[in-house]
Amino acid sequence: MSESTPVKRPGPAATHPLDPLLAPRSVAFVGASQRPNSPGNDTVRQALAGGFSGALYPINPRYSDVEGLSCFPSIDDLPETVDHAVLCVASEKIEAALAQVIRHGARAATIFASCYLESDREPILSKRIAAMAREAGVAICGANCMGFVNKEIGLRIAAYPCHPEAEVGPITWIAQSGSVYGALAFNDPRMKFNLCVSSGGEFVTRSNDYFEWALQRESTGVVGLFIESIRDPEGFEAALSEAARREIPVVVLKAGRTPAAAAMARTHTGALAGDDAAYRALFERYGVLRVDTLDELAAALLLFSHPARPAAGGLASIHDSGGECELLIDLAADTGVPLARINDETKQTLRKHLDPGLEPVNPLDAWGVGHNAVNIFENCLEALMADPDSAAAVVVSDIRDGHYHHRNLAQVAKTAAESATMPVAFVTNYSGVDHREIARELTEFGVPVLDGTREALQAFRHMFDYRDFLNRPKSTPPPPPPAEVTKRWRERLGEPSPLDEVESLSLLADYGIPVAQAVRAASEDEALQAAAEIGYPVVLKTAEPGIEHKSEVGGVVLDLEDSEALKAAYGDLERRLGAHVSVSRRVPEGVEIALGAIRDPQFGSYVMVAAGGVLIELLADSAVSLAPIDENGAERLLGNLKARRLLDGLRGKPAADVASLCRAIAHLSVLADDLGDALEQLDVNPLIASPDGCVAVDALVIARRET
Repeated sequence: MSESTPVKRPGPAATHPLDPLLAPRSVAFVGASQRPNSPGNDTVRQALAGGFSGALYPINPRYSDVEGLSCFPSIDDLPETVDHAVLCVASEKIEAALAQVIRHGARAATIFASCYLESDREPILSKRIAAMAREAGVAICGANCMGFVNKEIGLRIAAYPCHPEAEVGPITWIAQSGSVYGALAFNDPRMKFNLCVSSGGEFVTRSNDYFEWALQRESTGVVGLFIESIRDPEGFEAALSEAARREIPVVVLKAGRTPAAAAMARTHTGALAGDDAAYRALFERYGVLRVDTLDELAAALLLFSHPARPAAGGLASIHDSGGECELLIDLAADTGVPLARINDETKQTLRKHLDPGLEPVNPLDAWGVGHNAVNIFENCLEALMADPDSAAAVVVSDIRDGHYHHRNLAQVAKTAAESATMPVAFVTNYSGVDHREIARELTEFGVPVLDGTREALQAFRHMFDYRDFLNRPKSTPPPPPPAEVTKRWRERLGEPSPLDEVESLSLLADYGIPVAQAVRAASEDEALQAAAEIGYPVVLKTAEPGIEHKSEVGGVVLDLEDSEALKAAYGDLERRLGAHVSVSRRVPEGVEIALGAIRDPQFGSYVMVAAGGVLIELLADSAVSLAPIDENGAERLLGNLKARRLLDGLRGKPAADVASLCRAIAHLSVLADDLGDALEQLDVNPLIASPDGCVAVDALVIARRET
């Protein structure tokens, strides 16, 4: 070794595979620059601004220094082997730069460039980069990303500013979109992060890898995710499971929910589910809180970033406006937020403090003549929070900086939060109010400020949903049937011929799902004999191979009261569709429910419950869950349906036997789990739920075929 060759100091080994990426001891900036407003300059400036205590090494043969740091001609000239290399070079230079980084011995890299070349070769650059990194065991943030910020160690690998003044907090924020990442990471000082990651193209390191790393940090209290697709389903589900075990709420904004593949689905289940149902099922299993907008995501993260959690009960709110009380009542109904039902004792206490003419109710308008307002609000809020049905409390007003009344209301919220064991928040009805200073002060005190009535209520709905998730009893699905039953049906599903309706119903029956008695027939005489065995009235359906949705071709005839009616119906079906039919018993009237099972290539089998019959497509009202589930899980699914009230009886109709329906759903989920890899899709539509139980009257089973 020559005297000019630097001695490399490798240092201690990392304890986690992502430590060299997210918590390195040293960072090199390949392509560092003195030119302002360039990635090579901005990344160095951001790293310096964050207060990172490790070594920072600009690399560029054109400079002797960058932003006051000594600049090295090449990564090979560094005095130590760095953990992390930031590649601030264009796409056409990435491959050579990464090769040099790998030879140097760095264990991680960040790539901002897109890594797409106009005239590329196969395999394309992105695949070559990924293969190089995987072979070398190098973690990569990106490509086509905006980097990350590890607030715990003051490390910013980013070309864009975040809030240096914001202290370390409990929010982990991981986004596959750079713009979405920046919307939260760069704009609101109320958001207290421990880690923000723009994962970009995820050539090597996936969203779930960052997620799993964050779960190991004591500072992580809530995880926010923006995802477009999951590249490692098994790892993602494992991270969700670990978050649930640690009771760390996960809030997800999932893009791409439209059912683009639904047109190709062969069952109602597949059509109604679309592309998004597997994510819905996965999130239901692990208590993931799904949001629709960035505003809703931010409100939920702000609320969950404070440690208090709600007990049983609903939301208590105090206002300085009667009209805004009414607004909150309306929106609480829309968003499904329970309001605390205060008792008479609480009402009596409120009366003692309220000005004349104000009603002691929840939500409470406590603004009268304005005299002694602080004491009135403090005493009334204290009374509301003391009510046994209050699980969380909010002060609602459109606070503005520099106004004494709003400063007083902020103090009311602080006083309440000082001794509270429940969540206490401040809510504005209009998100555009000028309250930056007072909102920041309240947030730092421990009172999150949630902007927008609907967004705030959605955040509380998510908090109550997560409370209910944590209180779920342990799931105990029914046992599967004997092994020989499973073996027999697996063999049958492996045969090339499809299952007809009678076989499909027999499959359901073997898994404990009540079915209507059905018999095949291939002639009028056989149909008459079957009807005599079953007993009139009967239902006649076509059983011709290839007809999957019988009602759509006029292949179902109901309420055949005698043999003459049966003969006429059979003759019509034979003439139009063919001789093969099924004869089944007519079941009692009841509520039509649709059940389904489908196999997702990423997350496995899940079950669906929906309004049945013609309502399945009219209402598009469904709930899904990964299989298997127990009867409690089935009841939760039913509770998510708009059609749930039909089961309780409407307009004088008797209530259905919901317990038997829940058992049927649970048994179907066992079927889906037991035979899932042999099934593509399964429909039960309708299943009739009545006061006497439930019965599946039609089923369609499509076996999985290797392609």
